Amino acid sequence: MTYLDYQATTPLDPQALAAMLPWLERQHANPHSSHRAGREAKAAVEVARGRVARLLPAGGTVSFTSGATEALNWAIKGSRGPTVTLPTEHAAVLDTVAASGREHRLLPVGADGIVELASVREALGGEPGLLAVMLVNNEIGVVQPIGELAAIAREAGWLFLCDAVQGAGRIDLPDGPDLIAVSAHKIYGPKGIGALWTRDGLTLAPLLHGGGQEAAGRSGTLSPALCAGFGAAAALMVERHDEDAALVERLWDIATARLAGWTINGDAERRYRGNLNVRREGLDVARLMSDLRDVAFSAGSACASGSGRSSHVLRAIGLDERAARSSLRLGWGRYTTEGELAGAIDAIVAAADRQRVAA
Repeated sequence: MTYLDYQATTPLDPQALAAMLPWLERQHANPHSSHRAGREAKAAVEVARGRVARLLPAGGTVSFTSGATEALNWAIKGSRGPTVTLPTEHAAVLDTVAASGREHRLLPVGADGIVELASVREALGGEPGLLAVMLVNNEIGVVQPIGELAAIAREAGWLFLCDAVQGAGRIDLPDGPDLIAVSAHKIYGPKGIGALWTRDGLTLAPLLHGGGQEAAGRSGTLSPALCAGFGAAAALMVERHDEDAALVERLWDIATARLAGWTINGDAERRYRGNLNVRREGLDVARLMSDLRDVAFSAGSACASGSGRSSHVLRAIGLDERAARSSLRLGWGRYTTEGELAGAIDAIVAAADRQRVAA
Protein backbone atom coordinates (compact mmCIF):
# COMPACT_ATOMS: atom_id res chain seq x y z
CA MET A 1 0.00 0.00 0.00
CA THR A 2 1.11 3.55 -0.75
CA TYR A 3 0.54 5.64 2.36
CA LEU A 4 -0.48 9.25 1.57
CA ASP A 5 -2.22 10.24 4.80
CA TYR A 6 0.62 11.88 6.74
CA GLN A 7 -1.70 14.54 8.21
CA ALA A 8 -3.68 11.81 10.00
CA THR A 9 -0.52 10.24 11.41
CA THR A 10 3.08 9.59 10.42
CA PRO A 11 4.95 6.28 10.47
CA LEU A 12 6.93 5.62 13.64
CA ASP A 13 10.60 6.33 12.98
CA PRO A 14 12.82 3.31 13.77
CA GLN A 15 15.02 5.46 16.00
CA ALA A 16 11.98 6.53 18.00
CA LEU A 17 10.98 2.90 18.40
CA ALA A 18 14.53 1.98 19.49
CA ALA A 19 14.44 4.71 22.14
CA MET A 20 11.17 3.31 23.51
CA LEU A 21 12.03 -0.39 23.64
CA PRO A 22 14.20 -0.45 26.80
CA TRP A 23 11.39 1.23 28.75
CA LEU A 24 8.90 -1.31 27.44
CA GLU A 25 11.04 -4.41 27.85
CA ARG A 26 13.18 -3.97 30.96
CA GLN A 27 12.88 -0.61 32.73
CA HIS A 28 9.46 -0.28 34.27
CA ALA A 29 10.00 2.20 37.11
CA ASN A 30 7.68 5.11 37.79
CA PRO A 31 9.52 8.33 36.86
CA HIS A 32 7.94 10.07 39.85
CA SER A 33 9.41 7.62 42.37
CA SER A 34 12.41 8.69 44.45
CA HIS A 35 14.43 5.43 44.35
CA ARG A 36 17.28 4.91 41.90
CA ALA A 37 15.19 3.18 39.24
CA GLY A 38 12.64 5.97 39.44
CA ARG A 39 15.36 8.60 39.14
CA GLU A 40 16.71 6.86 36.03
CA ALA A 41 13.26 6.91 34.50
CA LYS A 42 12.88 10.59 35.39
CA ALA A 43 16.22 11.34 33.76
CA ALA A 44 15.00 9.76 30.52
CA VAL A 45 11.84 11.88 30.69
CA GLU A 46 13.87 15.05 31.17
CA VAL A 47 16.18 14.23 28.25
CA ALA A 48 13.08 13.81 26.10
CA ARG A 49 11.64 17.07 27.40
CA GLY A 50 14.78 18.91 26.35
CA ARG A 51 14.62 17.40 22.87
CA VAL A 52 10.98 18.41 22.39
CA ALA A 53 11.84 21.91 23.63
CA ARG A 54 14.22 22.33 20.68
CA LEU A 55 11.19 22.42 18.38
CA LEU A 56 9.70 25.30 20.35
CA PRO A 57 10.68 28.88 21.31
CA ALA A 58 13.51 29.32 23.79
CA GLY A 59 12.45 29.39 27.42
CA GLY A 60 9.03 28.37 28.60
CA THR A 61 7.86 25.08 30.03
CA VAL A 62 7.16 21.86 28.14
CA SER A 63 4.49 19.77 29.87
CA PHE A 64 3.85 16.29 28.52
CA THR A 65 0.21 15.38 27.91
CA SER A 66 -1.68 12.42 26.48
CA GLY A 67 -1.75 14.18 23.11
CA ALA A 68 -2.49 17.47 21.43
CA THR A 69 -6.21 17.17 22.17
CA GLU A 70 -5.51 17.25 25.89
CA ALA A 71 -3.00 20.07 25.43
CA LEU A 72 -5.53 22.20 23.55
CA ASN A 73 -8.28 21.44 26.05
CA TRP A 74 -5.97 22.44 28.89
CA ALA A 75 -4.93 25.68 27.21
CA ILE A 76 -8.51 26.72 26.47
CA LYS A 77 -10.21 25.56 29.66
CA GLY A 78 -7.32 26.71 31.83
CA SER A 79 -7.37 30.29 30.54
CA ARG A 80 -9.90 33.03 31.21
CA GLY A 81 -12.04 35.48 29.32
CA PRO A 82 -13.57 35.31 25.83
CA THR A 83 -12.07 33.24 23.03
CA VAL A 84 -11.50 34.25 19.41
CA THR A 85 -10.61 31.58 16.86
CA LEU A 86 -11.19 30.53 13.25
CA PRO A 87 -13.83 28.23 11.72
CA THR A 88 -11.01 26.24 10.09
CA GLU A 89 -9.45 25.14 13.39
CA HIS A 90 -9.30 21.52 14.48
CA ALA A 91 -12.32 20.11 16.29
CA ALA A 92 -10.20 19.87 19.45
CA VAL A 93 -10.24 23.68 19.48
CA LEU A 94 -13.72 24.38 18.11
CA ASP A 95 -15.55 21.84 20.26
CA THR A 96 -13.61 22.80 23.40
CA VAL A 97 -14.34 26.49 22.86
CA ALA A 98 -18.04 25.70 22.41
CA ALA A 99 -18.09 23.47 25.49
CA SER A 100 -16.32 26.03 27.68
CA GLY A 101 -19.48 28.10 28.00
CA ARG A 102 -17.47 31.29 27.63
CA GLU A 103 -18.11 34.01 25.12
CA HIS A 104 -16.45 33.13 21.82
CA ARG A 105 -16.25 34.39 18.28
CA LEU A 106 -15.24 32.75 14.99
CA LEU A 107 -13.49 35.05 12.53
CA PRO A 108 -13.98 34.28 8.84
CA VAL A 109 -11.16 33.24 6.56
CA GLY A 110 -10.85 34.01 2.87
CA ALA A 111 -11.14 31.58 -0.01
CA ASP A 112 -7.40 31.06 0.46
CA GLY A 113 -7.97 29.88 4.04
CA ILE A 114 -6.01 32.78 5.57
CA VAL A 115 -7.45 35.13 8.19
CA GLU A 116 -7.31 38.89 7.60
CA LEU A 117 -5.18 40.63 10.23
CA ALA A 118 -7.51 43.62 10.31
CA SER A 119 -10.41 41.43 11.43
CA VAL A 120 -8.29 40.03 14.25
CA ARG A 121 -7.33 43.51 15.46
CA GLU A 122 -10.97 44.53 15.47
CA ALA A 123 -12.05 41.40 17.36
CA LEU A 124 -9.53 41.70 20.21
CA GLY A 125 -11.22 44.47 22.11
CA GLY A 126 -12.81 44.68 25.50
CA GLU A 127 -12.07 42.06 28.14
CA PRO A 128 -8.78 40.26 27.42
CA GLY A 129 -9.08 36.59 26.55
CA LEU A 130 -7.55 33.93 24.33
CA LEU A 131 -6.81 34.01 20.59
CA ALA A 132 -6.37 30.48 19.17
CA VAL A 133 -5.01 29.94 15.65
CA MET A 134 -3.21 26.92 14.20
CA LEU A 135 0.11 27.17 12.39
CA VAL A 136 -0.57 24.72 9.53
CA ASN A 137 -4.12 23.67 8.74
CA ASN A 138 -4.52 19.92 9.01
CA GLU A 139 -6.92 19.66 6.06
CA ILE A 140 -5.72 22.19 3.48
CA GLY A 141 -2.15 22.87 4.62
CA VAL A 142 -2.28 26.68 4.60
CA VAL A 143 0.07 28.53 6.95
CA GLN A 144 -1.35 31.32 9.07
CA PRO A 145 0.73 34.47 9.83
CA ILE A 146 1.55 33.38 13.38
CA GLY A 147 4.15 36.07 14.10
CA GLU A 148 1.79 38.88 13.17
CA LEU A 149 -1.13 37.31 15.04
CA ALA A 150 0.98 36.90 18.18
CA ALA A 151 1.99 40.55 18.02
CA ILE A 152 -1.64 41.68 17.65
CA ALA A 153 -2.67 39.54 20.62
CA ARG A 154 0.18 40.85 22.77
CA GLU A 155 -0.68 44.49 21.96
CA ALA A 156 -4.30 43.86 22.95
CA GLY A 157 -3.32 42.09 26.18
CA TRP A 158 -4.69 38.74 24.99
CA LEU A 159 -3.08 35.33 25.27
CA PHE A 160 -2.23 33.56 22.04
CA LEU A 161 -2.57 29.78 21.63
CA CYS A 162 -0.98 28.16 18.59
CA ASP A 163 -1.89 24.62 17.54
CA ALA A 164 1.43 23.63 15.96
CA VAL A 165 0.61 19.95 15.55
CA GLN A 166 1.01 19.90 11.76
CA GLY A 167 3.83 22.42 11.58
CA ALA A 168 6.26 21.75 14.44
CA GLY A 169 9.67 20.93 13.03
CA ARG A 170 8.52 21.67 9.48
CA ILE A 171 7.51 25.35 9.45
CA ASP A 172 9.40 28.05 11.32
CA LEU A 173 7.47 28.92 14.48
CA PRO A 174 8.05 32.59 15.35
CA ASP A 175 8.47 33.77 18.92
CA GLY A 176 5.33 35.31 20.35
CA PRO A 177 2.78 32.61 21.23
CA ASP A 178 1.97 32.15 24.90
CA LEU A 179 0.79 28.55 24.48
CA ILE A 180 1.76 25.94 21.88
CA ALA A 181 0.33 22.44 21.44
CA VAL A 182 2.31 19.67 19.73
CA SER A 183 1.85 15.96 19.12
CA ALA A 184 4.36 13.10 18.84
CA HIS A 185 2.58 10.99 16.24
CA LYS A 186 2.58 13.81 13.69
CA ILE A 187 6.41 13.96 13.77
CA TYR A 188 7.20 10.22 13.43
CA GLY A 189 6.81 9.53 17.14
CA PRO A 190 4.37 7.33 19.09
CA LYS A 191 0.65 7.90 19.53
CA GLY A 192 -0.62 8.72 22.99
CA ILE A 193 1.68 11.59 23.90
CA GLY A 194 1.85 15.31 23.13
CA ALA A 195 2.88 18.45 24.93
CA LEU A 196 1.75 21.92 25.88
CA TRP A 197 4.40 24.63 25.88
CA THR A 198 3.68 27.61 28.13
CA ARG A 199 5.73 30.78 28.18
CA ASP A 200 7.58 31.70 31.36
CA GLY A 201 5.37 33.32 33.99
CA LEU A 202 2.09 31.99 32.58
CA THR A 203 -0.10 29.82 34.81
CA LEU A 204 -3.18 27.84 33.81
CA ALA A 205 -5.93 26.29 35.88
CA PRO A 206 -5.40 22.51 35.89
CA LEU A 207 -7.39 20.33 33.54
CA LEU A 208 -6.58 17.11 35.39
CA HIS A 209 -6.43 17.04 39.17
CA GLY A 210 -4.24 14.69 41.14
CA GLY A 211 -0.53 14.47 41.83
CA GLY A 212 0.48 17.54 39.84
CA GLN A 213 3.48 15.68 38.47
CA GLU A 214 4.26 18.16 35.69
CA ALA A 215 5.71 21.56 36.59
CA ALA A 216 2.88 23.45 34.89
CA GLY A 217 0.30 21.52 36.90
CA ARG A 218 -0.63 18.52 34.78
CA SER A 219 -1.43 15.42 36.83
CA GLY A 220 -0.79 11.83 35.86
CA THR A 221 2.05 9.30 35.74
CA LEU A 222 4.19 9.80 32.66
CA SER A 223 5.29 6.92 30.43
CA PRO A 224 9.09 6.98 30.03
CA ALA A 225 8.68 4.91 26.86
CA LEU A 226 6.32 7.40 25.19
CA CYS A 227 8.43 10.35 26.36
CA ALA A 228 11.61 8.74 25.02
CA GLY A 229 9.97 8.05 21.66
CA PHE A 230 8.66 11.60 21.45
CA GLY A 231 12.08 13.00 22.32
CA ALA A 232 13.87 10.88 19.74
CA ALA A 233 11.35 11.88 17.06
CA ALA A 234 11.74 15.57 17.95
CA ALA A 235 15.53 15.32 17.77
CA LEU A 236 15.27 13.77 14.31
CA MET A 237 12.98 16.58 13.13
CA VAL A 238 15.79 19.00 13.97
CA GLU A 239 18.58 16.86 12.54
CA ARG A 240 16.75 15.92 9.33
CA HIS A 241 14.99 19.25 8.77
CA ASP A 242 16.72 20.20 5.53
CA GLU A 243 16.64 16.67 4.12
CA ASP A 244 12.95 16.22 4.92
CA ALA A 245 12.08 19.65 3.50
CA ALA A 246 13.90 18.96 0.23
CA LEU A 247 12.06 15.66 -0.21
CA VAL A 248 8.70 17.28 0.49
CA GLU A 249 9.38 19.92 -2.18
CA ARG A 250 10.29 17.28 -4.77
CA LEU A 251 7.17 15.30 -3.97
CA TRP A 252 5.03 18.45 -4.21
CA ASP A 253 6.36 19.11 -7.72
CA ILE A 254 5.60 15.53 -8.77
CA ALA A 255 2.08 15.62 -7.34
CA THR A 256 1.05 18.99 -8.72
CA ALA A 257 2.42 18.18 -12.18
CA ARG A 258 0.37 14.99 -12.32
CA LEU A 259 -2.74 16.73 -11.01
CA ALA A 260 -2.63 19.58 -13.52
CA GLY A 261 -6.20 20.73 -14.14
CA TRP A 262 -7.34 19.87 -10.62
CA THR A 263 -8.09 22.79 -8.26
CA ILE A 264 -5.99 23.27 -5.14
CA ASN A 265 -8.06 24.09 -2.06
CA GLY A 266 -6.49 26.90 -0.07
CA ASP A 267 -3.62 29.22 -0.88
CA ALA A 268 -1.20 27.56 -3.30
CA GLU A 269 1.87 29.39 -1.97
CA ARG A 270 1.40 30.09 1.75
CA ARG A 271 1.26 26.46 2.73
CA TYR A 272 3.16 23.39 3.88
CA ARG A 273 3.95 21.43 0.74
CA GLY A 274 3.51 18.03 2.29
CA ASN A 275 -0.25 18.59 2.28
CA LEU A 276 -2.19 18.81 -0.99
CA ASN A 277 -5.97 19.17 -0.86
CA VAL A 278 -7.47 19.16 -4.36
CA ARG A 279 -10.86 18.86 -6.03
CA ARG A 280 -12.24 17.91 -9.40
CA GLU A 281 -15.78 18.76 -10.42
CA GLY A 282 -18.19 15.89 -10.10
CA LEU A 283 -15.69 13.54 -8.46
CA ASP A 284 -17.15 10.94 -6.10
CA VAL A 285 -14.34 10.70 -3.52
CA ALA A 286 -16.02 7.93 -1.53
CA ARG A 287 -16.16 5.79 -4.68
CA LEU A 288 -12.58 6.75 -5.50
CA MET A 289 -11.38 5.53 -2.11
CA SER A 290 -13.29 2.28 -2.59
CA ASP A 291 -11.74 1.75 -6.03
CA LEU A 292 -8.19 2.42 -4.80
CA ARG A 293 -7.75 0.09 -1.85
CA ASP A 294 -3.95 0.11 -2.26
CA VAL A 295 -3.62 3.88 -1.81
CA ALA A 296 -4.24 5.43 1.61
CA PHE A 297 -5.51 8.99 1.30
CA SER A 298 -8.25 11.03 2.91
CA ALA A 299 -11.39 12.97 2.17
CA GLY A 300 -10.64 15.28 5.12
CA SER A 301 -9.69 15.12 8.77
CA ALA A 302 -9.30 11.61 10.20
CA CYS A 303 -10.92 12.93 13.39
CA ALA A 304 -14.21 13.55 11.52
CA SER A 305 -14.07 10.36 9.46
CA GLY A 306 -17.37 8.50 9.53
CA SER A 307 -19.35 11.50 10.72
CA GLY A 308 -21.17 11.82 7.40
CA ARG A 309 -20.43 15.54 7.35
CA SER A 310 -18.44 17.26 4.64
CA SER A 311 -15.33 19.10 5.77
CA HIS A 312 -16.04 22.15 7.94
CA VAL A 313 -12.72 23.58 6.70
CA LEU A 314 -13.73 23.39 3.04
CA ARG A 315 -17.11 24.91 3.81
CA ALA A 316 -15.40 27.73 5.71
CA ILE A 317 -13.36 28.69 2.64
CA GLY A 318 -16.55 28.97 0.59
CA LEU A 319 -16.96 25.57 -1.05
CA ASP A 320 -20.49 24.28 -1.40
CA GLU A 321 -21.46 20.76 -0.37
CA ARG A 322 -20.85 19.30 -3.83
CA ALA A 323 -17.38 20.82 -4.17
CA ALA A 324 -16.42 19.83 -0.64
CA ARG A 325 -17.40 16.22 -1.31
CA SER A 326 -15.39 16.27 -4.55
CA SER A 327 -12.18 17.06 -2.67
CA LEU A 328 -9.43 14.77 -1.40
CA ARG A 329 -6.33 15.24 0.74
CA LEU A 330 -2.93 13.78 -0.03
CA GLY A 331 -0.09 13.90 2.48
CA TRP A 332 3.48 12.67 2.20
CA GLY A 333 6.73 12.81 4.10
CA ARG A 334 9.94 11.09 5.16
CA TYR A 335 9.11 7.59 3.97
CA THR A 336 7.36 8.45 0.69
CA THR A 337 9.37 7.66 -2.42
CA GLU A 338 9.08 9.63 -5.63
CA GLY A 339 8.16 6.53 -7.60
CA GLU A 340 5.37 5.36 -5.32
CA LEU A 341 3.86 8.86 -5.15
CA ALA A 342 3.88 9.19 -8.94
CA GLY A 343 2.30 5.75 -9.34
CA ALA A 344 -0.36 6.41 -6.71
CA ILE A 345 -1.39 9.74 -8.22
CA ASP A 346 -1.50 8.24 -11.70
CA ALA A 347 -3.86 5.61 -10.29
CA ILE A 348 -6.02 8.32 -8.68
CA VAL A 349 -6.22 10.27 -11.95
CA ALA A 350 -7.06 7.13 -13.95
CA ALA A 351 -9.82 6.18 -11.52
CA ALA A 352 -11.21 9.72 -11.62
CA ASP A 353 -11.16 9.63 -15.43
CA ARG A 354 -13.10 6.37 -15.39
CA GLN A 355 -15.75 8.03 -13.26
CA ARG A 356 -16.09 10.84 -15.77
CA VAL A 357 -16.41 8.44 -18.69
CA ALA A 358 -19.00 6.37 -16.83
CA ALA A 359 -21.03 9.48 -16.07
